[in-house]
Amino acid sequence: MIVTTISAPKLSERLASGSVRIVDVRTPAEYETAHIAGSLNVPLDVMQERTRDVAERVGGDAVLVCRTGQRAERARRLLAGAGNDGGVVLDGGLSGWETGGFDVERGHRRWELERQVRLVAGSVVLGSVLGSVAVPRLKWLAAAIGGGLTFAALSDTCAMASALSRLPYNRGADYDPEALVAALSAS
Repeated sequence: MIVTTISAPKLSERLASGSVRIVDVRTPAEYETAHIAGSLNVPLDVMQERTRDVAERVGGDAVLVCRTGQRAERARRLLAGAGNDGGVVLDGGLSGWETGGFDVERGHRRWELERQVRLVAGSVVLGSVLGSVAVPRLKWLAAAIGGGLTFAALSDTCAMASALSRLPYNRGADYDPEALVAALSAS
């Protein structure tokens, strides 16, 4: 059986021995907020655009990390599809790591991408329902958002999160996809 996850305590042991490469697939802004010391940031959208390059630079011993493990699992599947064994995903993601009592390096606080999705979706639904009093057709915008969220849950993808991750707020000032991928070779 192929192991695709690693527990926080087991990752801590591997970190102590120095035999692990951690790749954080969250947005640069999320990474800047908090990350595991020594991890490298290669956002999921960069992995999707540069899958072959990343797969060539990331060894099979890589541990992929995101907030909860969902984006990291998508990254693992991308790498596996490109001929790399895909590495392993931190079980429970950074949230599980912190819950386990393990340290993270903290920077400038920003909202997690999932929280941003909830704010935007909720605001659009609330605004369209309230606005439908004056413009009845606005209720269909609320229905479209509800349908999009249902599809996101069923497909384990989220178009809104993908769009929000591309905003400057989530990029950080020094976002350069080439440099992020190149950093994998340098480490």
